[in-house]
Amino acid sequence: MPGRVRKAVFPVAGLGTRLLPATKTIPKEMITVVDRPLIQYAVDEAREAGIEQLIFVTGRGKSALVDYFDHAFELEATMRGKNKSLAVLEPSNARFGEVVSVRQQQPLGLGHAVWYARDIVGDEPFAVLLPDELMFGQPGCLAQMVDAYEQVGGNLVAALEVPDSETHQYGVVDPGATNARLTEIKGLVEKPAPGTAPSNLMLPGRYILQAEVMRALDAQEAGAGGEIQLTDAMAKLIGKQPFHAFRFEGQRYDCGSAAGFVIANIAMALERGDVGPAVEEFLSSRT
Repeated sequence: MPGRVRKAVFPVAGLGTRLLPATKTIPKEMITVVDRPLIQYAVDEAREAGIEQLIFVTGRGKSALVDYFDHAFELEATMRGKNKSLAVLEPSNARFGEVVSVRQQQPLGLGHAVWYARDIVGDEPFAVLLPDELMFGQPGCLAQMVDAYEQVGGNLVAALEVPDSETHQYGVVDPGATNARLTEIKGLVEKPAPGTAPSNLMLPGRYILQAEVMRALDAQEAGAGGEIQLTDAMAKLIGKQPFHAFRFEGQRYDCGSAAGFVIANIAMALERGDVGPAVEEFLSSRT
C-alpha cells in the first residue's frame, strides 16, 4: 500500500505581476473569486482530500495568507455581540498546527519553492497545489487523485488536454500506455518549443509526489527560463518509481491573469444558488 498523503505544499511566494496593480499590496492568492479568496478554494480542495497539514511557501508581503487562516477574535466577538452566525468564518479558521509557513527568500522557480518545504515534508509522500489554478469538480481534483494514487502509488500528476498551439506554455507529458483516466508517463518536458511537444497533455498544477523528488531538487539545477523547475526534478524519478498522469473530471480556471480571474468569477458564481440567478440574468441582458 502506498504511504498516506497527509501534507500539501502551496507555493505562494510569487509576485503576481500579471495582475498588477492589484497585487502591489495584496497577494494574488487573496483576491476573491465571488466571496472567497483564491487560496481558500485550494485549501478546501486539500482538506476534502484528507490533507492534515498545509505548508505555505511564502515570500515578502505575503503574511496576509497566514493571517487569513488565523482566528480573528475581535471580529468574532463583534459578530457574536450582534447575534450573527460565525459559520461563514469556519473555513478560514485553521486547526491548531494545520498551517505551517516557510519563506522563500528568492523567487528561483517552482522547484525551488517546493524544495523549501523539504524539512517539513520529511520522508512522506506529499501533494502540491498551485492556488492560481482553480479546479472545480465533485469530488475535487485532489480527492480524485488521492483515490487514483491509492491504486497505483508512486508519483501522480493531474493532466489536462490543451490545443497544440498552447503546449509551449506548460509542462507537457510524454505519454505511455493509457488505462481509463491514468496514463503512464515516459517523460516530461517543460515548455517545449512550438511544434515539438510529445503530446497535448499539460500539467495544470496538482501533484502527488514521493519525497525522493526533494533529493532531486537538492542539486538546484536551473532549467527552462533559468529557473529551478519541478518538472525537471520529477523527470529524474521516471523509470525509478511508478509515474502516472491523471485526467481529472471537472473544470480548470487559470486565475494567473485578469481574464482568467473574471472567467472564474462568472463560472463559480453561476454554480451558486444565492448569486447565480442574478449573474445569469445580467449575462442574459448583455446578449
